[in-house]
Amino acid sequence: MVEHDLFGKPVPTFPDHALVDEPHLPRQVLIDAHGAGGFRFGGMSHRGSVLCLPHGIWAWPIISPGDITDETLSRALAAATDLDFFIIGSGGMPWRPPEELRTRFRELHVSLDAMTTGPAVRTYNVMLMEGRRIGAGLIAIE
Repeated sequence: MVEHDLFGKPVPTFPDHALVDEPHLPRQVLIDAHGAGGFRFGGMSHRGSVLCLPHGIWAWPIISPGDITDETLSRALAAATDLDFFIIGSGGMPWRPPEELRTRFRELHVSLDAMTTGPAVRTYNVMLMEGRRIGAGLIAIE
């Protein structure tokens, strides 16, 4: 299926909140744009939230921080040996991860930070350009 991305460019799209076994891309890339309910990266557009890890960018079935569970973070937790930092882009409102979640990442030796999605995208991009071992769960915003 071909639709238009956030800037009117035709690109393939993926279903909202798709649960898939394969990443959209098998590697990390910069997030080119965000907003309008999705993200643009690697020449494609995705509607919904994304999970960005060293081994790929995945659809992430999260609409709000309250949807974040061990299950929805299972890929990130499994990738902990490849991460030093993990950022949660909490959508349009600030959110503090529960202490249990912070402890879980700390025990895996991964620094966890949460911020609204706009700053999270910018921080993720800068850290990725610096070659740092970064992952991010980014909640889509309008």
